[in-house]
Amino acid sequence: MTNPVYTVGHSTRTIDEFAKLLIAAEICTLVDVRSSPSSHRFPHFNREPLSDALESLQIGYVYCAALGGHRGKSKMIAQEINAFWENQSFHNYADYAMSEAFLAGLERIIETSQHELTAIMCAEAVWWRCHRRIIADYLISRQIPVRHILGPGKIVEAQMTLSAERRGAVISYPA
Repeated sequence: MTNPVYTVGHSTRTIDEFAKLLIAAEICTLVDVRSSPSSHRFPHFNREPLSDALESLQIGYVYCAALGGHRGKSKMIAQEINAFWENQSFHNYADYAMSEAFLAGLERIIETSQHELTAIMCAEAVWWRCHRRIIADYLISRQIPVRHILGPGKIVEAQMTLSAERRGAVISYPA
């Protein structure tokens, strides 16, 4: 049986609130998919303090720059390939997700999740406003269940984005 991969956003939570979410979901490894593993407003989510806090709870921490958000516009992929995304940052990330670097980062998550419950984390609280939704599509397309942690006692099963079409190893989002 394939382990699910969870997604979670740290948002404005305290480290204790965040840790309780991970513990409740029995997460063993947290993979940080922020473009920069730091937060000026919430320094307890900077890479080292977060890693230390999780280590004290016996939860592993991994930073995966290859899956970080905030990508520039692709000059290699035609606009219509991912035209479903009207929000340019999602469009840019969908383009980036077709790259070898993204796919290598995705494989790292898949490998980790085969051995232990894994969550991917970004700052945005809600999955539908975060690049985690595109990562989730790639996992679901590979028959890996994905669950979004929304808050205490609130975990929802992820569904593929309606326009997502798998083409070999990549997903496109035509309009």
